[in-house]
Amino acid sequence: MTNLFSSSLRRILSAAVAVFCLSLTAPAFGQFSGNPVSPNTPVNVPTTATTDPAILFPSDPSLVLEQGDLLNLRIFGATDYTPSVRVGADGTVLLPLIGIVPVSGLSVQQAEERIAGALVAAGMYVNPQVNIQVTETPNHFISVLGEVKNPSSISAAINHHLLDALNAAGGMNPDASHTITILRPSIPQPIVVDLGVNPVESAATNIPVFTGDTIIVSRLGAYYVLGAVKAQGAFQLKANSPTTLLNAFAAASGPLFESKSREVHIIRTIGTTRKVVTVDFSRIASGKDPDPVIEADDIIYVPTSLLKAALKSNGIGTLLGVASLAYVVVAQH
Repeated sequence: MTNLFSSSLRRILSAAVAVFCLSLTAPAFGQFSGNPVSPNTPVNVPTTATTDPAILFPSDPSLVLEQGDLLNLRIFGATDYTPSVRVGADGTVLLPLIGIVPVSGLSVQQAEERIAGALVAAGMYVNPQVNIQVTETPNHFISVLGEVKNPSSISAAINHHLLDALNAAGGMNPDASHTITILRPSIPQPIVVDLGVNPVESAATNIPVFTGDTIIVSRLGAYYVLGAVKAQGAFQLKANSPTTLLNAFAAASGPLFESKSREVHIIRTIGTTRKVVTVDFSRIASGKDPDPVIEADDIIYVPTSLLKAALKSNGIGTLLGVASLAYVVVAQH
């Protein structure tokens, strides 16, 4: 009986020592289901902004005047001729000094030339420089949709640039993305404009917009932080600057003691393909590795170290206590 008891205690002691030694070995790296990629694979997938100047800054297609358009006329150097007239149902305008002038179907420049010719023919001016400003038009609109305060169709007559159109729609919401999409009937692919966060850069991307354009302001996406962090959950991307992995950990209140900070997984779905990149958060936090930018729908998973979890819950202490007790009992027999 004594030998049997001693043999059992020896087996307990051996198992305890084996488990303890196993817990001290280097952790093995693992991947989630999906397509694993190298740790050197870039995490950042930049948004492809439109850069073709011919698309961003095309020649200004003048509005074609139609019924209902309200026109303000000015003559350079003459302050006594400033009529405001609306194009009638018959496509004409009634102007002081020269009477009825057909303008429907003409561009603004063509209408200016026609009215200037009529003024010369009437003997009112020698070489008038006529300027027409279209202040209202029921036929030419720019649609502004998405994350703006007042999504609506606004007049194309007085909103000729992107920031003007956004301002006319009440401005962008706090959770709006700074990447703007413009659908233009004459261009098969969407125009993508990144306003950025620098006012100087925003001014440079204040491109002209035209009648028929649809401006779409999307909502900032969310990312998810799971695993051994203090506050798991979904978090919104930052509106005024890129969201990085350090930002994501800060939003999740930081890692727990038992986290495997050297094996943080960033899971990204591109189309139907899921990719997993494993990064060393401790190296990123110390500035040794670049801080990857997080994108919408990214999942950041922080694994748990079994050894650290056991230490936190006093599991190793209990195990060593059992081993010590077994050793004492065996030694006494």
